[in-house]
Amino acid sequence: MIQHRGPISGIAAWRAEYVATAGYDNQVICWDQGTGRALARAFHDHLANQCLFSPDGRRLLTSSSDYTARLWTVPDLRLVAVFADQEDDVEMSVFHPTKELIATASRDRRVRVYDFTGRLVTTFAGHTADVISVEWARGADELISSSDDGTIKRWSLETGGMIADLDMGGVETDTIAISGSGTIFAGNDEGQIIVVEPDGRTVVPAHEAGIKRLVLDGARDLLVSLSYDRTMRLWNVSSGKPELRDTTALPDDVWPRSCAFAGGSRLVFATFGASYRGYDYEARAWDTAEVAATIGVNAVLPGADGTTLTVGDAGLVRRDGELIARTGSLCNFLTPLGPLVLSGGQLGKVFDALTGRELYQHRSPLNCGAAFERDGERYAVVGTYTGEGLLLRLGGDGAEHIEDLPLHVNAVKGVAVSGDLIFSVAADASATWYRISTLEKVAALEDVHDKIANGCAGLGDGWFASVSRDLTLRIWDPEQRAETLETPHTHSIKCVAASDDGRLVATGSYNGRVALYDRVNRAWTEVRPTTAGISSLAYDAERKVFAAASYDGQVYTVGG
Repeated sequence: MIQHRGPISGIAAWRAEYVATAGYDNQVICWDQGTGRALARAFHDHLANQCLFSPDGRRLLTSSSDYTARLWTVPDLRLVAVFADQEDDVEMSVFHPTKELIATASRDRRVRVYDFTGRLVTTFAGHTADVISVEWARGADELISSSDDGTIKRWSLETGGMIADLDMGGVETDTIAISGSGTIFAGNDEGQIIVVEPDGRTVVPAHEAGIKRLVLDGARDLLVSLSYDRTMRLWNVSSGKPELRDTTALPDDVWPRSCAFAGGSRLVFATFGASYRGYDYEARAWDTAEVAATIGVNAVLPGADGTTLTVGDAGLVRRDGELIARTGSLCNFLTPLGPLVLSGGQLGKVFDALTGRELYQHRSPLNCGAAFERDGERYAVVGTYTGEGLLLRLGGDGAEHIEDLPLHVNAVKGVAVSGDLIFSVAADASATWYRISTLEKVAALEDVHDKIANGCAGLGDGWFASVSRDLTLRIWDPEQRAETLETPHTHSIKCVAASDDGRLVATGSYNGRVALYDRVNRAWTEVRPTTAGISSLAYDAERKVFAAASYDGQVYTVGG
């Protein structure tokens, strides 16, 4: 059976005939929209991020973290061309409305234009951070791109240069949509839709958390916004300004990263499961058929009793492969806190992973956690997508929320404890230190990495390690000074862990490689236990090895 084995990150539809999905399992699948049956599949060499049908439905364009975009025939997914000049992940690719041209948005900070043979036509440089989205202007050979640098830029294919640079107040803008009249709708990390017209801007407060996707159906004057506040909102934009038509909470298995207008009054959505889910916006009803769970593991926790806990996309907690609890949510971390093991993810809920019991509800998804002791009591801090650190204290039969620590203004990607310090890193490449004894901020630094920081680990005595998409390992001393180490990795580093004595530091990448750094010998060793991404690393003190969890559902032993 053809289905996804990892989360679906991108989805597209063409009329009432086809749906295409792109997943973290590297797969691209074309589905018959009427029957829901998979017709064909193809593969990238890395995560497939997004997909899009050509205006005539005869081609499918896919974007991947293997640094390429690819063109396929529909519905058989025969490869036509590879667009391979990118130097980092391709987040999005789009077809020219009338010409055989495509444009790509890459995390190498550039927008490129190709013809259908794969020939590079032009490259646009000018963004100072990752380019996340790109769209063609209607009726013109012009492109509009948005970036993590907080700007939207307009580019001319005719001149090969920039023709407009719009400052969005420094707020990250992940998604844009362009109307037929040229109006730009931009969704930002503050949950706002910014309407940009020649005569000015209108700010529409739309969501309680960042907007991750805007999708426009110009023929019906409908705009969809998806947010990490776990809602979908449908807007009527016939007047040029968004007017709310419908809002609905997202089912637990829907990932607010992508959706598409399909046949009739249907929308189709990316999920954390093996297939997609639909919604009828006229009937205001979600499809009720079960979406099969996927096997990916996002977090691993070796125990002192020799057993290993895992949790992943389906929110299923397993001990040595045996199911022990269900959280009902994609979960990203496992953090021991006394008799509890904290976990959480997309629903913003903190769970006890050992029982599946809900302990606390936050307003945005959760990424990471770390535990510590203070004044004889046990605490944990949980990093969120909206920048807070949730301070929880063990008490009674659960964990009590004490306060929110303002760690960052962007998504917290990693949090760790060492000595009397809490250390965290964020998607905007910032780092923050708090003192455990006083819960006061010690320091906050911007741009501690050249790209998104993805994780951190404690090394003991106030020392820390951090990793990033910039392929470096940074070792931080207690005075917030860093040593930068080049790693053997060739693709983005996802995670990091350290041995109990802090001597060995393990780093894991999205292409399945684990590299170990010996701080005494100052030497690297490298293995590749899988071709799937390494999602999480943890030190197994009992066996003195590292446990490496993967998106393929396995846990690998590294070192020893």
